[in-house]
Amino acid sequence: MKKIGIIGAGPGGLAAGILLANKGFDITIFEKSNRVGGRNSYFKADGYTFDIGPTFFMMPFILEEIFAEAGEDLHDYVELKLLDPYYQLVYYDGSKMLPSNNFEEVKKYIAKIKEEDINGFDRYMEDNRKKMNYTLPILQRPFKNFTDLFNVDMLKLLSVLKPYKSLWEELGDYFSDDRVKVGFTFQSKYLGMSPYNCPSMFSILPYTEYEWGVYHVMGGLNQLSQQMAVLVEKLGGTIKLEHEVKEINIVNSKAKGIKLADGSYQEFDEIVMNADFAWGMKNLIPDKKRKKYSDIKLKQKRYSCSTFMLYLGLDKIYNNLEHNNVFIARDYKKNFLEIESEKVLSKDPSFYVQNASKTDSNLAPTGHSTLYVLVPTANLKGQIDWQQDKNKFRDLIIDKLKTRAALKDIDEHIIYEKVLSPLDWKNDMNVGYGATFNLAHNLGQMLLFRPHNQFEEFENMWLVGGGTNPGSGLPTIYESGRITAKLIAKKYNISHRHKVSINKKQTLKRSI
Repeated sequence: MKKIGIIGAGPGGLAAGILLANKGFDITIFEKSNRVGGRNSYFKADGYTFDIGPTFFMMPFILEEIFAEAGEDLHDYVELKLLDPYYQLVYYDGSKMLPSNNFEEVKKYIAKIKEEDINGFDRYMEDNRKKMNYTLPILQRPFKNFTDLFNVDMLKLLSVLKPYKSLWEELGDYFSDDRVKVGFTFQSKYLGMSPYNCPSMFSILPYTEYEWGVYHVMGGLNQLSQQMAVLVEKLGGTIKLEHEVKEINIVNSKAKGIKLADGSYQEFDEIVMNADFAWGMKNLIPDKKRKKYSDIKLKQKRYSCSTFMLYLGLDKIYNNLEHNNVFIARDYKKNFLEIESEKVLSKDPSFYVQNASKTDSNLAPTGHSTLYVLVPTANLKGQIDWQQDKNKFRDLIIDKLKTRAALKDIDEHIIYEKVLSPLDWKNDMNVGYGATFNLAHNLGQMLLFRPHNQFEEFENMWLVGGGTNPGSGLPTIYESGRITAKLIAKKYNISHRHKVSINKKQTLKRSI
């Protein structure tokens, strides 16, 4: 039985762990924290429960398929609730869009903004359904050399791609009003990129919301990782919490084992790195052993934006908010320039607020609620002094909650508060450059040009997570785990142990 060591119990490492354990490998996952999940984990304080990172669950069929391969039904482990609306998008002029699975209602909101843009919605859905049909097979395959770019699936995808266009320009083919375009481009934040620089292929992001829905996981999205860990151990895998890996031992360009913070050493046949890519390269492998990803070359890479986080426990429930709320800056484009190129703090940022207690009463004491506030900001490649500016920016965001979100008395109801700045992402969560969404997704850092699942520098070493193919975001991170698991199984000529039970009725259906 081949021994696989996985560094990090984030979503990608857990997905790989499930699939590899199911194939009979001896799996050990090492996690430095006292709980699994990484950025998909949680914390509790004063009776409040907060997700640390992701709050939208989309494309659930991917995780359903991973569970099904192990003979399990995801819905026996977690309770999913389809949100209606998915979120509300609030513009500076007070107009709103409320996306949902009711397309006629969506069109009514579009009509209130610009009636002529209604027809664009149907054309957008039709074109992006075709694009997604061609994209999904690409997101489920590895890229190791240039020949991988020349296959039937890639040729199909190329027929609908427009690499000369940005996402913003692409949406201009469907909608004329900038406010409507914002409703179909703000999702580029999942990639940590501006819609003005983001490749046009990512017009599929809002499509995934409309086609498959946006879900809340009861108890928080952290429950996905918690229950994935349960399945790993059910399949015979081992998860070692509070076991920090200090170094991957590289001998003659081969990954041989891992050195732990307690001084112990363990050898493995294969090593899977689920740490943040930039942080993991710099901190787990000596610079002198890396060529393609030396410290100098890592610094030259493009990284996503970061995020400024406020986690608030309140002795009040604000019913004027939806479950998910996005507030758009007056000057949308200027805000992105401040984040991406100028790398300065904005005085008028766009921001996101999750009011999860509206849906899930388990996250706060009776009559209380949690607010999760996310503000996209520059990563640490800029010159922002977060030690000096952290409290000042916090006060600005509280003021925005009062004015933009109409939470006028929020100061009086804050019982618990935690702030997470880009510097905290780096220092507390081991996120390289504080870039919450990992490497940027520009054309030069995608597919073959992104770090490979079968890591190209060292034998017996593999990558999962947002910093490798196919990219960041929970669905694609799960796919990274599935791609890597398949490659390792193929190396040892182990076929799939596909245990899907025909008696298990899936409650969510894949429509492509």
